[in-house]
Formats: sequence, structure tokens, C-alpha cells
Amino acid sequence: MTARRTATGVVVLGLAPLALAGLTAAPAAAHGSMTDPVSRVAACYAEGPESPDSAACKAAVAAGGTQALYDWNGVNIANAAGQHRQLIPDGTLCGAGNDKYKGLDLARADWPSSPMTSGNRTFRYKGTAPHRGSFELYVTKDGYDPAKPLKWSDLEEKPFLKVTDPRMENGDYVFTGIVPNKSGRHLIYSIWQRSDSPEAFYTCSDVVFGEDNGTVDGAVPEASAPTDEELAAGADKSSVEHNGHGDDDASTGAGVTDAVAGTASGEQPGQEDVNYPEANSAAVPAGAQDTAQDAAPARAAQPAGGQQNLAETGGNGTTPYLAIGGAATLAIGAAVMFGTARRRAVPSSGRHSR
Repeated sequence: MTARRTATGVVVLGLAPLALAGLTAAPAAAHGSMTDPVSRVAACYAEGPESPDSAACKAAVAAGGTQALYDWNGVNIANAAGQHRQLIPDGTLCGAGNDKYKGLDLARADWPSSPMTSGNRTFRYKGTAPHRGSFELYVTKDGYDPAKPLKWSDLEEKPFLKVTDPRMENGDYVFTGIVPNKSGRHLIYSIWQRSDSPEAFYTCSDVVFGEDNGTVDGAVPEASAPTDEELAAGADKSSVEHNGHGDDDASTGAGVTDAVAGTASGEQPGQEDVNYPEANSAAVPAGAQDTAQDAAPARAAQPAGGQQNLAETGGNGTTPYLAIGGAATLAIGAAVMFGTARRRAVPSSGRHSR
């Protein structure tokens, strides 16, 4: 084999991994937060990170700083893999055990709240980096006291709504479910578990059922979701990476969490219909179904009552293949350029010698 052919082959082989890298890099980001009912972090961001209006949001900034609000769509655990209750300690549910978001965990009865009614309701979740996955919504038990740190035992045992791959409308995941009968002040806790990665996102939405707002003094500000203009205005101050991240996301402050005892064999109690091809096989729930690569229409919602009325999510399956094509083209082009330069560098007599 000539030196020219050898060099060309080296370039092609050396750059070929770039093509494969496109397959995993393209779909690696997912961020968002509940906007109806409004999550604590989104409500405080809407008030203004530098000078929020409500006493609760001011206290959150004093405890955790303004960056947590600018990073309103990054309350996550990079390698949750369905182990939410094992990884997030009591008292830190709203910040997902993340120190940057500790201000969201303040036990107060005056967080900005959204009106809530029992029965059929539509929910919206802003997906700034959409991806396939499942949403679970829990509501607090009767007797919930917002003035005490939120514990897992404060939530109803089972979610009142679970939906896989809901449809997207104007950048929002939209899904419906039946809200249980409640009265007074409560909290709705959401878990968004990606199905193509172990990463998960969490939100706390303060809500009020009926006229009794559940506070001592009877005054609770109503929460408002940030507008698209407000989100755009603060985007340059956000440290959340929207173009993909690995197992350790320093930009959101969510690193790889310590392994949970008893999970080496894949034991993930209470998790269904989840698959994580990007994760270590030990993190995959036992009996998980392969949904991430399923090109068929997405499964419908499974709220209480068995309703099925949701469509497929907005994930774009062509993106990784475009990335592969681009990287492959780059590799071939570089090889051709290298070979051309090599030919020009070899003397004419040398090219015909044997």
C-alpha cells in the first residue's frame, strides 16, 4: 500500500468516530418546568430574579441566589434512572437535593400559588429542550402543612396522573388528567423522567383548591408563568446547557449522584415503561420495556379513570442521522484534502517509480 493511501485511510478511520458521536450527542439535552400550574421556580423567575415581588421569592433568592431563578428549567438529577425517592432526601424535593436550588425548599405558607379545581384539568410543561419521557404528577395528602419541610410521605402514594410522550403545543408539553378532590392549600409535585437517558427533572407547584387558601393571614399572591419575552430576556444569564450534556452536568449543578444501595442488580421498585440506552445497564429498571427506539405512535396518557387522549411527542428522530451524515462528510472531505496535499508533495518522478 502506498504512503498516500495509508495516510488517507488513517484520516478516514481517525475521523469516523465523529460520525458516531453525532448519534449520541444530538438528542442529549432535555430541560423544562411546569407552567400550568406554575412551578415555584418559574413563578419566582416571572417576578424578576433580581428583585422579586413576593416575600417567598425574596427569601428564595436570599437563600440560594439569583442564578437558581435564571436556571429555572434545570432542576434535575443527571443519573436519576427512576430512583427519585432514594436519591432526593426529605425536605429537598423542590430543589431535587441540589444545593443551588435550596431556596425552593423553604417551608413557607406564602409561596405564589395557582388556583386549582378537582376533576378533569389540562396541564402545561414548558419543554425548552424536548425529549421523550414520562411525566408523573403527585398531589399532597389531606392535612398537608406548607409551613413544614416537604417530605415524600406528604405526597399521595401514587401519582394521580402518569403520561408517556405527551404532545407538544407551542413549546409546551400538554396533557390532561383527573385531579383528586382536595380543599385548601396543596402542592403538586411533578417528575419528568427521560426514557432515553437516566436524567430526570422535578417541579413543585403550589396550588389552592376553593376559596380557602390555607394560610394564616389569608393572603397569598397568585403565581404567574413567565412570558416568552421574559424567558428570552434572561436567557443570556442562564447557565443551563441546551445543546446536550453527559452524566455530569456542571452547568445545572446536577452531577452524577452516588449509587443507591441495592441497585446493582437493576432493582428499581415502582418504575415501569422506562428504558435508558445511554445509561449503564445496571441502572435500567427490571422488566423495563424498550420504548426509546420505538418509531410507532407514542402511548397515550394513563390518568386516573383510564383516559387515553394524548398524542405523540415532538422528538425529532432524524436529528442523529443528520449529525452522522454531516460528520461522515467531514471525515471524507478531510481525507480527500489530505490525499490531495500528499500527491502534490510527492515529486513527479517518485509517483511513477516502482
